Amino acid sequence: MVTTTSVDLTDPALWARPDTPELVAELRAEAPVHRTDTVDDGPIWSVMTYRESADVLRNAAVFSSESGSLLGAGVGNVPVGSGRMMALTDPPRHRELRAPANPFFSKGGVRGASRSIADRAAELFDRAVEQGEADLVDVVSALPLAVMCDLLDVPEQDRDMMVRVCDVAFLGATPEERRAGHQQLIPYLLHQVMLRRTDPRDDLISMMATYKVNGRLLPVEDVVLNLDNIVVGGVQTVRHTAAMGLHTLVNRPDLWRRLQRGEVSMDSAVDELLRWTSVGLHTLRTATRDIELAGRQIRRGDRVAVWVWSANRDPEAFEAPEEIRLDRSPNKHLALGLGAHYCIGAPLAKTELSALFTAALEKASAIEPAGPAEYNRSIINFGLDRFPVRLTPR
Repeated sequence: MVTTTSVDLTDPALWARPDTPELVAELRAEAPVHRTDTVDDGPIWSVMTYRESADVLRNAAVFSSESGSLLGAGVGNVPVGSGRMMALTDPPRHRELRAPANPFFSKGGVRGASRSIADRAAELFDRAVEQGEADLVDVVSALPLAVMCDLLDVPEQDRDMMVRVCDVAFLGATPEERRAGHQQLIPYLLHQVMLRRTDPRDDLISMMATYKVNGRLLPVEDVVLNLDNIVVGGVQTVRHTAAMGLHTLVNRPDLWRRLQRGEVSMDSAVDELLRWTSVGLHTLRTATRDIELAGRQIRRGDRVAVWVWSANRDPEAFEAPEEIRLDRSPNKHLALGLGAHYCIGAPLAKTELSALFTAALEKASAIEPAGPAEYNRSIINFGLDRFPVRLTPR
């Protein structure tokens, strides 16, 4: 028997509904895997449970990323970067593409930048508290953009332009606006790659531009595609998780006070807020052969969507998953992926989130809503477009 859900999980409006947790819990309890008929992507398999989600994410040989790692491309459309970008390759090619970027995102590499990241976050909240009212989405967005400019060693005279272009590419009100932003970002990255291929520095662009696989430089187009992928992932994940995490804390003063009193470690709190927000709602794979998954017959070429938000609330994997437990341990959430595609920027993302939450707690005695929060319309990075607040200084 095939369980087909009439709920279109790819509808962005679904995830902002107040009854979504109950609806998703019902689907997950009914069956680990559902067939979902979507408006834009046709039939897909929706994986709702933690165990089956982990099985899919670990098994890159059977569940491939090359035909797309995210829904929304449409039926039969293969992304431009297939086989050329980290997000759209499988091992061993995936490992080759990660190799030049790894040193910049390792725990050791991030540790050296943690002080400057904390100082930047403190400055952002100093300014917000001084103003008294602010949009927290704008406040938290500034940090990952600045850190990314440092990693890429964007020249000082180009940084304002880079921020403006990224604002449009990531925060544009329509898909057309966001596409236009990327169409400005990619030529700039291409120009920098060409400059640094002949005059390399000690930065991420130079490392990618001069890296060789089997004695050959990566094609320029592949370098640019991967840099664009890194910028998008590095900025979007932190921005949405920070805004959604602060939205959670603002609406739960008891959690805010526990953190301010130091009753919970920030590292633990960051992991729980990553689990709770799960802003990367899903990840997509394509079956490379026929296989059975939780009693469902998956055929070669079928697309399988792992609904991370659902897996991270599976009571089989997390005790009382509907509760926010800032001291939850263990906390093996899937918000940053699993297996070969575990987020390359995880140490950096956690450092930035820790810095932002710490700065908010240290600079403001209280943060209160100054208007309704506005959710974005996305199933790729689900978060907030606006979150107006009033900040009371400590």
